[in-house]
Amino acid sequence: MMKYYCKRFLWLLVLNFMMFNDEYQYNNKLCVLAAPTDGFVQVSLSQSNFQLQKPYDQARQNRYSNSNGVERFWVYSNDKPFKQGSPTKPRTEMRISGYDYTSGVWQFEGNFYVPSGTTGACIMQVFGAANQATTLQLRVYDGDLKVYRSQVVASNIYNRWFKLNVIHDVGNSRLTIFIDNSQKVVVGGKGASNFYFKYGVYAQDGSSNYMESRWSGIKVFKKN
Repeated sequence: MMKYYCKRFLWLLVLNFMMFNDEYQYNNKLCVLAAPTDGFVQVSLSQSNFQLQKPYDQARQNRYSNSNGVERFWVYSNDKPFKQGSPTKPRTEMRISGYDYTSGVWQFEGNFYVPSGTTGACIMQVFGAANQATTLQLRVYDGDLKVYRSQVVASNIYNRWFKLNVIHDVGNSRLTIFIDNSQKVVVGGKGASNFYFKYGVYAQDGSSNYMESRWSGIKVFKKN
């Protein structure tokens, strides 16, 4: 009788393990399928695709560095604009060139870090819109990442690394924002234009005197 119960107990253990393993694999597969980049193809980026915009009177190394794959952007609220005569606020931004688009579904991916104290600064843009300069700006205000000044995408972001994915579906006039592979915000587009991605730091109203963001792992994808 004891042998019978021992065998039955062992069989139940094996059965439970098999069920757990199947469920784990199934859930794992679901997680993989839900990745923001599923169905997209990564485009090739070289150094020529990255164009730095900085205060026109400053040398590159005075507002930008790249060490061990981490790009650091910083700017001051009293800096000059990126070109003489421009009415825009100070910035140190990277403009991704060579992949401007007017249609299709495109995606930006990058890891970002914002040190405490930076506020009133845009750290990522989808440039281009029908009646204004941008379709999307992701700004930092008092430690929160927001769509312009309204919807909160992520809170308490200071001094931490995050993975950002932004999908722009031009045909459906929709932008979807992910933080660490989790969908956070969906917003509407702002009309037809020639679009491109930018990242770095760009002063906005109410900015701190010093603004900084750091980036790594920049990628661009296009949907098949």
